[in-house]
Amino acid sequence: MRTNVYIDGFNLYNRAVKDTPYKWLDLSKLCQALLPRHDIHRIRYFTALVHARPNNLQAPQRQQIYLRALKTIPNLTMEFGQFRSRIKERPLVTPTPGQSRNVLVYDTEEKGTDVNLATHLLMDGYDDDYEQALVISNDADLALSISMVRNKLQHPVGIVNPNIDPQKVMPKELRDAATFNRRLHESVLRKCQFPPTLQDITGTITKPNTW
Repeated sequence: MRTNVYIDGFNLYNRAVKDTPYKWLDLSKLCQALLPRHDIHRIRYFTALVHARPNNLQAPQRQQIYLRALKTIPNLTMEFGQFRSRIKERPLVTPTPGQSRNVLVYDTEEKGTDVNLATHLLMDGYDDDYEQALVISNDADLALSISMVRNKLQHPVGIVNPNIDPQKVMPKELRDAATFNRRLHESVLRKCQFPPTLQDITGTITKPNTW
């Protein structure tokens, strides 16, 4: 079955690979592993460009290396939202007596990813660009668009929960909206890695040392 895969990159990173040795994830291999008997027609990857922070100055460089690796996948396209970082004052849950009840924190929000994903999912479905869609995310805000594709456009839509922690379940709204749902397992991440080095038209791409 001709299938498009829609990947919430920020959600996948934070739920599945952030604190693991599997950040160098080959999304083409991942899609084939999740749907081995289907034709992966298109992979749409939704993310945002990260900013350097005092405790993580190299994050933008590592991300650019990874995005360059992803560009070697012929049927993958990228859509970018935005990260907005601000310093905000937030209250402490258990303040120390005699000290301020509030602290200053970095507040980072990703804007646009869920809207971009939902829009492409709907428009591709309307254009019959796929027979089936697979969404990798556990963002409950996507439930309505998934339900519309399934019920109005009559295309089955599966959801993969990127949480590799079995204690973290998929939101009920997503389970109810989807045709089928699955969980992402660590064993799949392990076998779906890029090689340490690969080539594109400009030269060699090397996995970041800290990954």
